[in-house]
Amino acid sequence: MLVLLPPSEGKAPAAGRGAPLALESLSLPGLTGAREAVLGELVELCAGDEGKAREVLGLSEGLRGEVAKNAALRTAGTRPAGEIYTGVLYDALGLASLDAAAKRRAARSLLVFSGLWGAVRVTDRIPSYRCSMGVKLPGLGALAAHWRTPMASVLPEVAGDGLVLDLRSSAYAAAWKPKGEVAGRTATVRVLHSQVVDGVEKRSVVSHFNKATKGRIVRALLADGTVPEDPAELVVALRDLGYTVEAEPPAKAGKAWALDVVVTEIH
Repeated sequence: MLVLLPPSEGKAPAAGRGAPLALESLSLPGLTGAREAVLGELVELCAGDEGKAREVLGLSEGLRGEVAKNAALRTAGTRPAGEIYTGVLYDALGLASLDAAAKRRAARSLLVFSGLWGAVRVTDRIPSYRCSMGVKLPGLGALAAHWRTPMASVLPEVAGDGLVLDLRSSAYAAAWKPKGEVAGRTATVRVLHSQVVDGVEKRSVVSHFNKATKGRIVRALLADGTVPEDPAELVVALRDLGYTVEAEPPAKAGKAWALDVVVTEIH
């Protein structure tokens, strides 16, 4: 099973916590050249005109410190990506509190997408940074487009022959879209909040709690040790774990499954 995750906007500081970045040590070495290209331009941009850097990165005045952080990426301390990424999904996932076996499963199956790194394992050591997939760098252009070619070459092999659970947001999904046979064993998840109003059920898409629910789903799968081989088995596994899941096989071969997880409480 391969689980595709978005990163988080907020990140834990890494300064002083480890050796500087070594691009060649990161997983998915086929992405190294594309990573170096983004890293080089990002560092140069942030070491120059701060105002221009903030404009390109979409940062407010209050986040000007993120520019200096990016300028020092090559020498900053590093930590495992699973410790760098914070926020709602990662708080619910709670990697640090998993038992040893579940942590090993997380190291094998979780892949975090990134505007700067393309995609990394949670065990890959990276510095704290700020660069979303929606950024358009002056030289390289839109990052999602920059990543599509190397991703198309690397990701199908990483996906192996098992389930791909795609929990990415649309911005990160734009960097790699599973195709063909891989798409046929890919499942996406939408979280719906069900409420009964005047005797009628109403459902709504949630945002903040969508991330928390996805984090809890991944945690439950890792802790249970369940390894679904395809989307149909994932539906069964999630129901066994207590989730209300609605899903139908796609009408055409080579299309991803779309799963709805229905919750009555949001927290």
